[in-house]
Amino acid sequence: MANRGTRNVGLVVVIAVAAAVAVAMLLSALFGSGLPTIGAQEGGERLRVTTTTGMIADLAANIGGDRVEATALMGPGVDPHLYKPSAGDVGKLEEADLILYNGLELEGRMTDILVQVARSGRPTVAVAESIPEEELREPPEFAGRFDPHVWFDVTLWKLAAQRVMEGLTEAEPASEALFQANLDAYLPQLDELDRYVRDEVARIPEGQRVLITAHDAFGYFGAQYGMEVRGLQGTSTASEASAGDVQALAELIAERRLPAIFVESSVPQATIEAVREAVRSRGFEVVIGGSLFSDAMGETGTPQGTYLGMVRHNVDTIVTALTAPPVAAAP
Repeated sequence: MANRGTRNVGLVVVIAVAAAVAVAMLLSALFGSGLPTIGAQEGGERLRVTTTTGMIADLAANIGGDRVEATALMGPGVDPHLYKPSAGDVGKLEEADLILYNGLELEGRMTDILVQVARSGRPTVAVAESIPEEELREPPEFAGRFDPHVWFDVTLWKLAAQRVMEGLTEAEPASEALFQANLDAYLPQLDELDRYVRDEVARIPEGQRVLITAHDAFGYFGAQYGMEVRGLQGTSTASEASAGDVQALAELIAERRLPAIFVESSVPQATIEAVREAVRSRGFEVVIGGSLFSDAMGETGTPQGTYLGMVRHNVDTIVTALTAPPVAAAP
């Protein structure tokens, strides 16, 4: 079983010297200025919450309500595995009353900074690390570490929501009743979403319940909702797909006559297009079934810019594409 403590201290991959220097400079800027007063919300000021991903910011906004101003460092289309922290990020971390991040090394190159921030005593919560280890995936290609994409199992995201509520309460105890009431109102929406996903996936013919994407972000989704999931890249986009990976996936698609594969909003489309071409060379045609939101939500102000809307979009896209008959074989 992976050691969670060791896993969080190290970076996902060996970082280049230039990146390491940048991290050191960011840490120096953050800690050299001293810690601001935390939790002193005088004059009715809202609790300033800085998150890494939009999914976590959405949780903070739903649970915090009017008491919280939630800001995500990583916006739409941003890949958290490869995200490089900027000087502007330091300012947002310095100003935050509470920092929320996913953990399980989702944040890749920011992991070192986030661990150091937590050690400094600044209120910092890794929301996914509240989930019991027995509920986490440990993919073979991710040996010694857990799959961080927990939000695609709605039942696990409920546990993350609970941890966010606790983190907000720790930062502002006077608002505990409000945070708890907001959580109590939000959890039924997650339950409804969970039922929706199950009902929709059940519409896909069993032989076509195969989700093929650019990287293995949907493992929890597949495990919870009964779909086989294949990602061209591994659990992290920091890994690269080989020509052999492309050919093996193309062989699977052609052999099982799968109607569709999917691109992701935060991952370049070229690798999936390569799979499509390899399938065509085998005399079978597979379509791009649509774009899924994997590691980032959609644009703010759109339905896909919320967690609930993002998951519904993904499910609707998957079901529409996988319930369609295969297109005519390539000439």
